[in-house]
Amino acid sequence: MKKLYKEDLWNQILEEVKLFSNDKTMEYYFKSNILNFNNLSDALSLLVSKNLKSQEIHEENIIHDIGIAFTNKDIIDAIEEDINEIYHKDPACNYLFQPFLFYKGFQALQAYRVANYWTEEKLSFSMYIQSIVSEKFNVDIHPNAEIGKGIMIDHASGVVIGETAKVGDYCSIFHGVTLGGVGAEKGQRHPQVGKNVLLSANSTIVGNIKIGDNAKIGAGSVVLNDIPKDCTAVGVPAKTISN
Repeated sequence: MKKLYKEDLWNQILEEVKLFSNDKTMEYYFKSNILNFNNLSDALSLLVSKNLKSQEIHEENIIHDIGIAFTNKDIIDAIEEDINEIYHKDPACNYLFQPFLFYKGFQALQAYRVANYWTEEKLSFSMYIQSIVSEKFNVDIHPNAEIGKGIMIDHASGVVIGETAKVGDYCSIFHGVTLGGVGAEKGQRHPQVGKNVLLSANSTIVGNIKIGDNAKIGAGSVVLNDIPKDCTAVGVPAKTISN
């Protein structure tokens, strides 16, 4: 199936969910999270707000602030690209609604996008989002990190992305990945990851280093130096093994 956007994407999600409408156990869940909505942004606003709610913050205020973030065209474009990329990259993803409803990596990423949107005007809310997402999903993404579109965070548990980290478009990030800093210095201190990069499970990339476009980092590798584009790097410390 080709990539879908805007109304076409949402209509396809609606049609997919209707295939499961006879499941009485899930009927209300699908209605309250998908079928009762006319577009992706409204449905996702409610879903993210459920993940972020607490007794100390009124839920309507959370929904309001998330809704404002999701009126941003760049954010919605990124979310749509995230769904498409997950569907086409993950062989276990058979429906477009799967990441939307059931993949914690996708939901953590969209909560980050809200936090990133509010870093200047509502920094405390952004920090709150980071804390809740870290506690609930075991995914710790600093609100000031820069993350592109078409991102797949697969399985997601243990993913850490630091404050000055940059992740380019169409990257795939597996569980246990760390984009961390070295020491206590200020300023740019986290990795800068190019486009279409694969960061395999439990790989650790630390310091102000660059990972070139289309690079692949092997599982369990520790990367301490720049990796050129179109290369594969593995090991502890990681070494380039192929172009």
